[in-house]
Amino acid sequence: MDKLIKSNRIKGILCIIASACGFAVMSAFIKMAGDLPSFQKTFFRNLVAALLALYLIIKHKGSLVGKKENRKVLVLRSIFGTIGIVCNYYAVDRLVLSDANMLNKLSPFLVVIFCALFLKEKINLKQITMVTVAFIGALFIIKPSFDVQVIPYLVGVMGAVFAALAYTCVRVLGNKEDYYTIVFFFSTFSLIVILPVFLAVYKPMTLMQLVYLLLAGVSASVGQFGITLAYKYAPAKEISIYDYSGIICSAVLGIVFFNESPDIISIFGYLVVFAAAFDMFLYNKKLDKQDNQRKNIL
Repeated sequence: MDKLIKSNRIKGILCIIASACGFAVMSAFIKMAGDLPSFQKTFFRNLVAALLALYLIIKHKGSLVGKKENRKVLVLRSIFGTIGIVCNYYAVDRLVLSDANMLNKLSPFLVVIFCALFLKEKINLKQITMVTVAFIGALFIIKPSFDVQVIPYLVGVMGAVFAALAYTCVRVLGNKEDYYTIVFFFSTFSLIVILPVFLAVYKPMTLMQLVYLLLAGVSASVGQFGITLAYKYAPAKEISIYDYSGIICSAVLGIVFFNESPDIISIFGYLVVFAAAFDMFLYNKKLDKQDNQRKNIL
């Protein structure tokens, strides 16, 4: 049993790192796609994820709508997730990009809090401290100016809140539903809700813009599948801190594709995030060792 818990934690960490990098690559492709309506970009992101999830459902003979007893949580996850996406894109369109990204990075911090409040997952001072340190590291990297009007700022905060609530619902579902069913349900729900606005604001695209959006959808699918699996495998307090690895991935992509070199303050932030993640990793190993020693004594 102990080996299974430890194995699931490692899987959860790997999945959330893959998710963070997937969303970072998605952002790069979204940026390459140029000046297109945010709802148009969102639609393609969800369309690709829905098709990939549908393929997995057909392959594994899974469920399209989930078990009856889980549908309420699936609907809540989809509502929260859709509102989170819309709020995030609204903020990106109207705020300084660094401010919008910082607000988005509130979500892993909030997931730990929500899981402690609603799911009664125990969280101690050490874990709170490490998540806080990682968040401070993110602030050094992003350097928000907050020179914005109050409404877009509040909408950006609400986007992070709803995203965190969505991931908390994923944690509630745990192993009760297949990961591809959760992703399909959410992606399809979002497509249906967004479709009228997508049709209203649709803007003709070049072939390369379409390719970039499809690639953004594939990358977003990696992010979506990764985050869904991550919170199925392990509690948020143990793995959410690794979501900040996406900041490092974004920095590398910025250097390679957009000639955006990080400054000294950003590099310091990277080191802070890495230090917090590494300390959390060592702390979890220590907890595993202490639990094993207690059980051996008993």
